[in-house]
Amino acid sequence: PAAVRYPRGTGPNAPIERGLEPLEIGKGVVRRQGSKVALLVFGVQLAEALAVGETLDATVVDMRFVKPLDEALVRQLADSHELLVTIEENSIMGGAGSAVNEFLAREGLLQPILNLGLPDHYVEHAKPAQMLAECGLDEAGIEAAVRARLAKL
Repeated sequence: PAAVRYPRGTGPNAPIERGLEPLEIGKGVVRRQGSKVALLVFGVQLAEALAVGETLDATVVDMRFVKPLDEALVRQLADSHELLVTIEENSIMGGAGSAVNEFLAREGLLQPILNLGLPDHYVEHAKPAQMLAECGLDEAGIEAAVRARLAKL
């Protein structure tokens, strides 16, 4: 069985501005500069990641594209941070975080990484905020996962 879920309500992180500028395809944007930890956000958890970034003094990057992956930016972050954390509202297996893992492996960059996303099982229907919290993709869940991974470094 398969299901397509169409979100309802408004979407964060996507203000519509007059006089839009074209996006450079495949280029992420650093939204907050920090140290030690880099949060690479693929999708709608940018607001949560920015809040966690403030708390943990982490770099927060809006990756904006899964394909093509901004390999130059990922390399720069791997060289300047102790931990990379990918955050996506997508399946961890085969998702954007997997693309980052594959790039790091292909380039021989041995970097601690934490992939946060949806688990590989059915998530029960609920309000979107509750579903994200159950998957650890709310602010508290992201912060707890990053702190737990940092404790193991």
